[in-house]
Amino acid sequence: MNAALPLTHVPEHLARAMPAAMLQALQQRFGARCHTGLAMREQHGRDESPFDVPPPEAVVFAESVEDVAFTLALAHEHAVPVIPYGSGTSLEGHLLAVQGGVSLDVSRMNQILQINAEDLTVTVQAGVTRNQLNAELRHAGLFFPIDPGADASLGGMAATRASGTNAVRYGSMRENVLGLGAVTAQGQVLRTGTRARKSSAGYDLTRLLVGSEGTLAVITEVCLRIYPLPEAVSAAVCFFPTVDAAVQTTMQIIQMGLPIARCELLDANTVRAVNQHDHLGLREAPMLLMEFHGSPASVAEQAQTVQEIARELGGEDFDWASTPEARTRLWTARHHAYLSAVQSKPGCRCVTTDTCVPISRLAESINASVAEVEAAGLPYFLVGHVGDGNFHLGYLIDPALPQERETAERLSHQMVMRALKIEGTCTGEHGIGLHKQGFLIEEAGEPAVAMMRSIKQALDPRNIMNPGKIFQL
Repeated sequence: MNAALPLTHVPEHLARAMPAAMLQALQQRFGARCHTGLAMREQHGRDESPFDVPPPEAVVFAESVEDVAFTLALAHEHAVPVIPYGSGTSLEGHLLAVQGGVSLDVSRMNQILQINAEDLTVTVQAGVTRNQLNAELRHAGLFFPIDPGADASLGGMAATRASGTNAVRYGSMRENVLGLGAVTAQGQVLRTGTRARKSSAGYDLTRLLVGSEGTLAVITEVCLRIYPLPEAVSAAVCFFPTVDAAVQTTMQIIQMGLPIARCELLDANTVRAVNQHDHLGLREAPMLLMEFHGSPASVAEQAQTVQEIARELGGEDFDWASTPEARTRLWTARHHAYLSAVQSKPGCRCVTTDTCVPISRLAESINASVAEVEAAGLPYFLVGHVGDGNFHLGYLIDPALPQERETAERLSHQMVMRALKIEGTCTGEHGIGLHKQGFLIEEAGEPAVAMMRSIKQALDPRNIMNPGKIFQL
């Protein structure tokens, strides 16, 4: 495990001790599913963020909605924090126990409850992962397209409003969650939404909980849109002389209205890292990794048009991957980009940030961000779901050198403020968590954040639901 970094940009750790009576009640209810050993607590007290925070006091494995409701009612009674835990793949400190409490692991709630192929919907428990769901749907000729890279739990993906490589065509979790089962801070079980494609009935509680990062309720069940597997799929890689040329190509593809399914940017640093990690032998230059879905004729037409655009901007070595094995090899390498980059600098930690901007401003945003990190001399990698204006920079720092952390934070701040200035967002998919709370105020404004606080206080008056995330009370 790489060394962690000290917690910054959040108040000093303010643990709320768990009373002995609460721990005894948890142990009596859950038995061996309630853990207080250090190894298990540390496992649930770290995510992919670089922060170093003391672990939760206990870890509880829920296997039913009743388990979740019992835990939350007990925590509400004793005013003890509860941090929902799915698969631990978040990047901004969402699952860290900054005020102590219980890590509530829902990974064992992993049943696919109902597949409605005729309506193109599926209902799953929160612990089901996207790969698990797609393995089951494949038998019916269907798939769920939201692909954040990691094999995240669908409850966690809903809680963080996840996006990913397919978002340019299929949208994010916001567009694909139809309804939820959830448990409130007081332990009340509720349902939001229906399997219908639209509704005008009351407040949209589904959208309120999607993206709430576990601060309002624990998601226990998710009803999702699903899609027919495309008749034809083809992937291609194309290399460019500069990052700017690759981004300009992307901008033209989107502005022409081409229905490309995936359009991913990897800079030369990232290609070099995945070559070392996955032994690919790719040309170490800025690369677009694209995928086309549709009928054989439409896929061929899209690919031809994209190839012509790329060539006009210096794109070379257009290479096709039309077999499932070849496509899987390429996309596996893309999904390994973060791990590959971290392993390229032994002992480092990665400070990551993402922004999303209007597609017409994507080139200037990326170019300026790259110029700044190059001038700073800090090792980095760049990847992006650039088809929807979203890109990620990862700064590789030595945890023993505070000045490198300071440089990474400064670069991240400049990148985010640039995005906000051109009417973008401080995070396209990572979420706010611990790291971006100040940026949320810059983006939404104090009145909007005050309204968010009011909602939080109304639904969770004892502030037990993942406290210290998104904003401070």
